[in-house]
Amino acid sequence: MIDIDAVRSDFPILNKEVHGKPLVYLDNAATTHKPGVVLDKIIGFYTESYSNIHRGVHYLSDKASAAYEDARETVRDFINAGSAKEVIFTRGTTEAVNLVADSFGREFIKKGDEIIISEMEHHSNIVPWQLLCQRTGAVLKVILFEDDGSIRMDRLKKGITKKTKLISMVYVSNSLGVVNNVKEVIDIAKEHDIPVMIDGAQAVQHMPIDVRDIGCDFFAFSGHKIYADTGIGVLYGKEKWLDAMPPYQTGGGMIANVNFDKTTYAGLPYKFEAGTGNIVGAVSLATAVEYLQRIGMSNIDAYEHDLIDYAEERIAAVEGVTIYGKNIDRCAAISFNMKDIHHFDAGSILDKMGIAIRTGMHCTEPIMKHYGISGTIRASFALYNTKDEIDRLIEGLHKVKSMLNP
Repeated sequence: MIDIDAVRSDFPILNKEVHGKPLVYLDNAATTHKPGVVLDKIIGFYTESYSNIHRGVHYLSDKASAAYEDARETVRDFINAGSAKEVIFTRGTTEAVNLVADSFGREFIKKGDEIIISEMEHHSNIVPWQLLCQRTGAVLKVILFEDDGSIRMDRLKKGITKKTKLISMVYVSNSLGVVNNVKEVIDIAKEHDIPVMIDGAQAVQHMPIDVRDIGCDFFAFSGHKIYADTGIGVLYGKEKWLDAMPPYQTGGGMIANVNFDKTTYAGLPYKFEAGTGNIVGAVSLATAVEYLQRIGMSNIDAYEHDLIDYAEERIAAVEGVTIYGKNIDRCAAISFNMKDIHHFDAGSILDKMGIAIRTGMHCTEPIMKHYGISGTIRASFALYNTKDEIDRLIEGLHKVKSMLNP
């Protein structure tokens, strides 16, 4: 069980008023707000422990280095990676996908090879693969989804050939809130010895994640969507792949020895962490993870499922509303439109009522083309949202109707 009043008291920004109205923040798929423990940790680290890591012999460097590596271990435990070597700190999901596309691609992808993604991917899980295919002459294959948001596994099976070298798929759609059956995807891929990358940016903050149980070869997520700071993220990769992949970037910190005739690289995970990383970001991520672990990811999952079911029922009851991706397992986000009302106009009116939602394509233009629309209204939820806030959203939608489509 979640004590929602206690949780909400942990997030200072939730006391804010917007346009003279109490804030209702329903844009959590874009970014989440930060609990006080994370904010305190950031300030405390800068004022008590800050220094560069891994290269100093003085007290502050030792303390900062220990905090950074402790953060890596915290993340390892959170996603149940087999080793801290398999946890690479990145700037976020986008960099993690680009890292795999560049490094795995250089080592394992050649002309004529195939990479499979789905039609519902975020742009950051489309464009890196397109660029890889342009560089190598590989082929990008797209598995279409059904109007209800589901991906048919028979289509995936038909798409796999002897030339398929990688499958990369989103766990939870940032636009539709659809939860894909990634374990089945991975089981199918294993039958053909094909590695699988999972975009977990919209999953780790909502449900328990066990990368070894899922069986994926790569898993990526962003700190700012899991109540931590911006500019920090994680790439989990199985050690066998990371060992075989060349560095993504070069510079300080990822070097073993440098000579003008030859350079050798540091071992994992440092081979993929060139330069000074986001030290404070990593510490903030560990603090956010520990905060969620105290609440319990299973408790969060149950609470948010109840919340999303309530939200979908109430939104669907508003006359003239179309919800996209219905009748499926949904997690934390609902995309919809209102008849004869542009999504931008709806969002602007809701904002004046203190209700923060997102409108547009949500970096998933292929999804919008699938449905033949220019964008949607998206309400996305976090562990600090309430049914009262959903009721405020419904009141807002009726206000939008009365103003724009009386």
